[in-house]
Amino acid sequence: MEGSDWGKRMDVEQARVNMIEQQIRPWDVLDQTVLDLLYSVRREEFVPTQMRSLAFADTELPLRVDGVDTGETMMAPKVEARLLQELGIQAHESVLEVGTGSGYMAALAAHRGRSVLSIEIDARLYEFGSANLRRAGIRNARVQQGDAALGWSENAPYDVIIMSGSLPVLPEALLKQVRIGGRIAAIVGQAPAMTAQIVTRISETGCDTLPLFETCLKPLRNAWRPDPFRF
Repeated sequence: MEGSDWGKRMDVEQARVNMIEQQIRPWDVLDQTVLDLLYSVRREEFVPTQMRSLAFADTELPLRVDGVDTGETMMAPKVEARLLQELGIQAHESVLEVGTGSGYMAALAAHRGRSVLSIEIDARLYEFGSANLRRAGIRNARVQQGDAALGWSENAPYDVIIMSGSLPVLPEALLKQVRIGGRIAAIVGQAPAMTAQIVTRISETGCDTLPLFETCLKPLRNAWRPDPFRF
């Protein structure tokens, strides 16, 4: 490796260390298995090429594919890491992700769980996320194109569901697609007041909600909204 390439590689690795130590650990992400994943699953290889210099920045990144803005974004690294930690995905568990985007969250989840099914509504991001996962050698995650704002019932029930866009409210249909003991990671509310939460199904009809932190995230496309005239 030539000196300039070596220097660039070292700069990237230092940026990764800074992201983990300065952004992610202070957000109470202390699970060493999660931190190790952030070293091994290379975030810069999932962001659009022109955004790679910002791959480790503490911000959402716009997903531009072939120079075209899809209108979607990658979550900030600390949000991805905290949700992954709090979900506690186990090696035997199946995961549904709604909103593939870059494929990065699917890659992280695939390293923790048995399988990941990721659904993407945007054809450009379906291709982009799929290509990133293939390039990264992720074999237990597959991407399908479709609208999963109300889940993906044909493969239900799942152990874990990850919503990669915010929701005004969590639809009942999603709760019915996780097993008892299963968890949903979602960011719920209206801008500017949204709350990241883990919702655990504890019985056929009951669930327990753990609020994590306040944030703001772009809404999921076609997210379900309750009828304002229904009483």
